[in-house]
Amino acid sequence: MRMKKNNKTNHMWGGRFNDAPAALLEKLNASIHFDWKLYAQDIRASLAHCEMLAECGIIEKKDATNICQGLKEIADEIANGEFTFSTTLEDIHMNIEARLAEKIGDVAGRLHTARSRNDQVATDMRLYVRDAIDALLNQLKTVMLTLSQKALENADLLMPGFTHLQPAQPITFGHHLLAYVEMFERDRQRFTDCRKRVNVNPLGSAALAGTAFPIDRDMTTNKLGFRTPTRNSIDAVSDRDFVIETIFCCAMTAMHISRFAEEVILWSSQNYGFIRLSDSFSTGSSIMPQKRNPDSAELLRAKTGRIYGSLTTLLTVLKALPLAYFKDMQEDKEACFDALETLSLSLETLNAMIEPIHIHKETIENAANAPFITATDMADWLVRSLKIPFRQAHHITGALVAFAEKKNCQLAELSLHDMQSIHPAITEDIFSVLSVKQSVNSRNVFGGTSPIQVTEAAQFWLNRLNT
Repeated sequence: MRMKKNNKTNHMWGGRFNDAPAALLEKLNASIHFDWKLYAQDIRASLAHCEMLAECGIIEKKDATNICQGLKEIADEIANGEFTFSTTLEDIHMNIEARLAEKIGDVAGRLHTARSRNDQVATDMRLYVRDAIDALLNQLKTVMLTLSQKALENADLLMPGFTHLQPAQPITFGHHLLAYVEMFERDRQRFTDCRKRVNVNPLGSAALAGTAFPIDRDMTTNKLGFRTPTRNSIDAVSDRDFVIETIFCCAMTAMHISRFAEEVILWSSQNYGFIRLSDSFSTGSSIMPQKRNPDSAELLRAKTGRIYGSLTTLLTVLKALPLAYFKDMQEDKEACFDALETLSLSLETLNAMIEPIHIHKETIENAANAPFITATDMADWLVRSLKIPFRQAHHITGALVAFAEKKNCQLAELSLHDMQSIHPAITEDIFSVLSVKQSVNSRNVFGGTSPIQVTEAAQFWLNRLNT
C-alpha cells in the first residue's frame, strides 16, 4: 500500500483551525493503514448515496454522473495498487473524497451532502461485516461437508468414547466426527442470526440527528441490499453491537475449531496413534530428526486466544461510552478485521488439514476394547433382564468390575460362576451384551452411535448442505 504524508492543515475539516495537527496526533489519529480495507464498501455506499441524492433532486444528475464515474475509477486504482493513501487525510473516506476532488474538481464536494463520516463509517462497517459473514458461512459449510463425508466413510469404525480423557463407552469414529458438525451448525445459525442485526442501514443518520435534506433512506437501503433502515439516528452512529456480536460468533467458532485441533493433537501422538497428519500439515524439529509435530493443529488452537482478545478489546472500548459517536470507535476496526481474517484462515486451514488425514483403523478399533468399556451395557442388562433398579445394577456392575480387575481380565472373560458369586440371578444371556460391537449396535436410537444412525445422520448433513 502506497502511503504519503504532508504537514498541511487537513482541508476536509481544517477551516476551523490555523495550525496542522501535531505529528503525534496525526499518527495517533490516522486509521488509513487499516481502514483502507473498507474501500470497496465505502465506494459502494457512496455510489448508492450519490444516486439517491440525484433521484431526490438534492444534487444535479450530471454532477452525480461525474461523481459515480470518478468513484468507479478510484475503485479500480485501489484494486490495482495504483492509489496513494495519505495519513494526513486520516481515513479511507477522506482519502477517497480527496482523490475524487483531484479527478473531477469541486463537484466532488457534493457527495458528502446529507451524510457524515459517522453514518458513513457505520454503513461501511455493516457492509464489510455482512460480506465477511457470508464468506464465513460458506467456509463453515465446506468444513461440515468434509467432516460429514468422513463420518459416512467411518460410520462403523469402532473407537472408545471418552469422558475425563478416560475410555467410557464404545462409539463409532463417524459419530465422534458428527459431534463437530453439530457444533459448526450452531455456529452457522449464530452467524445467520447475527447477520440479520448487521443488515440494517444507518446511512442518512448523518452525525447523530439525521439530516434536513429530503433524502430517501429506503432507496439506499434497497440499493445496498439492507433489510431495513435504522430507526434511531443516535443509535445508528454509536452502535457497534453488531461488530461485538460478530466477533463473539467468531470466538465461539474458534473455540470449536480449537477443541477439534486438540483432539487432532492427541490422536496424532504416539500414545494414541489414531491418525497421521499429512506431511503438508506437519513440521519437524531443528534438533530431533524423528519428530512429526502437529503444528497446524497447535496454531489453530492458539488462534482462538487471538480472537478472544479482539472480543475483549472491543467490549472494553465500548463499555463506558455515552451517546453518540466518539473517536474511540475507530478502535473497532483492527479488532474486527483481525478476528474475521483469523477465523477465515483457521477454517480454510482446518478443512485442508482434515481432508488428507490418514486414519489408523486397526489402532482405533483395538483401543475400543479398553478395559471394562461395556460396563454400562452390563448394568443396563441387569435392569432389563432382572428388573433391578439402575442404582442397584450400577453397584453390582461396579463389584463385577472390581472382581475382573483382581483377576486381570475383561468383563466378558469372567465365568458365569464368577458373576453369580456377585449376584446369583445373572444368567448366560449377559454375555450377549458385553462385546464392543454389540454395545455400539444396540445404540440404535435417533442421535445414537450405532452405524445405522451414524450413516443416516451423515447422509442427512450431506444432503442438507448440498441442497
